[in-house]
Amino acid sequence: MVERLNGLVPEMMLLTLAVVVAVLGLSRTASVRRAVPVLTAGGLFIAAWLALGGRDLPPESAGFLAPSLSSPLRAMIAGIGGVLALVATGTVDRRLEQDVESGKMPFEPLRASRGEFFAFLLLSITGAMLVASASDLIWLFLALELTSLPTYVMVVMGRAGRRGAEASVKYFFLGAMATAIFLYGFALIYGGTGSMQLADIAEIVSNRRSLEGLDMVTTAGFLLALLGVGYKLAAAPLHLYAMDVYEGASASVTAFLGFVPKAAGTVGFMVLLQTAGGSSLPAMVVTLMWMLAVLTMSLGNMAALQQTSAKRLFGGSSIAHSGYLLIGLLAGPGEGWAATIFYLLVYGLMNTGVFAVLAALERRGSEVEQVSDLGGLRQSHPALGWSLVACSGSLMGFPPLLGFVAKVWLFLAAVQSGHIALVVIAAINSAAGAWYYLRMMSMPLLGVAPSDPVEAAPSPWPARVAMVIGLLLLVVPFFADDLMTQTREAAANAVMAFGN
Repeated sequence: MVERLNGLVPEMMLLTLAVVVAVLGLSRTASVRRAVPVLTAGGLFIAAWLALGGRDLPPESAGFLAPSLSSPLRAMIAGIGGVLALVATGTVDRRLEQDVESGKMPFEPLRASRGEFFAFLLLSITGAMLVASASDLIWLFLALELTSLPTYVMVVMGRAGRRGAEASVKYFFLGAMATAIFLYGFALIYGGTGSMQLADIAEIVSNRRSLEGLDMVTTAGFLLALLGVGYKLAAAPLHLYAMDVYEGASASVTAFLGFVPKAAGTVGFMVLLQTAGGSSLPAMVVTLMWMLAVLTMSLGNMAALQQTSAKRLFGGSSIAHSGYLLIGLLAGPGEGWAATIFYLLVYGLMNTGVFAVLAALERRGSEVEQVSDLGGLRQSHPALGWSLVACSGSLMGFPPLLGFVAKVWLFLAAVQSGHIALVVIAAINSAAGAWYYLRMMSMPLLGVAPSDPVEAAPSPWPARVAMVIGLLLLVVPFFADDLMTQTREAAANAVMAFGN
């Protein structure tokens, strides 16, 4: 138990920090309230550093996944979470703070919600990290729900008005349905195996498959569990909420939704797939994963091709990239999971960079909405314009950007595992998706500036994040070999641990 708690020091620190920032957000001192986002980001970066130190802890501290996988996954989620906290700086209580600063009204703690917002952000990220530490079905369920529940409130808090409330309601009700689906799947897995412990379930499944074959109750449980957890990734058929919610939420919250729940869902898939057989999955599970991957990337790209709203376009893009992640998961432990983890990291950077650009711009105090609003950024806001070009090109897989490296590795891993037809479909989808990515790349360079020009948002942090990420996407590919080697070693060590 002590070793288990030692392995959860980063998560316990973030839970404590959530309470601290919730209280500091109610302070009557403006400088203390302004420090909440930076304090949140700093705590997340420290948690990422502590999570990497978990590699030296014994295997039982990592839950079901081997320490070589659990530690880097938790560090990645916390690190990108810190960047997302910086993007959200200046989003919440903006008008309230302006009125207080101008003397129109005194500060009223009951009307302030900045501390609560960043507390919810920390809780959601903690939940995503705990998914990687899950050792039983109850832990996995609670961690997935801790990831999702705060985001329903964040959607409303990040953007006042009817659109934010509508997006939150849609998100909540479909999320409740998805929870019911995978919880029923968990119940069937327990009913079929008689155990809640993931390691015991994996052993029972392996023994049954080698003898008389896996029973239908357990198989149905895995199918429902995977289908329900697919909601976190916005995987088809539970993808319908994504574009509406992305459009209704603020740009900073949309950036958060585009990575943290997706990361939790990806890790949840790893846990469930390893429990179901790892590299030798039941035929019905392989068929389900195959269908989910094809439908998700195809429907996401088709939806994005028709959009004129920037956030809806990148919402469709997010769905399509979930399909690509499913390909890596289907490729199995080892090279497939190494490529998936690397792709998830790169996608987190690319997605955050795009929405950081949107969060850094506004028109008359409101966020930019349409793709056409981004025309002529190269002249009016050159750094943001080039950052959008780099992030969009990397999402497309334009060489030599980092997204190209990640996508090639993902496709090669799938080819090596024998899923050639799936890679061909993914390549066709990537070619189709290139159309709207090229549109996003050309808009700031060649597009006509709108008659009502966009302005820089008051907070400088989103612009700083966008510029740094744009630079990383250009520079890191030249040093990607070391990062890819470390990812391969982590996945290889996990395969050895699973084998033992």
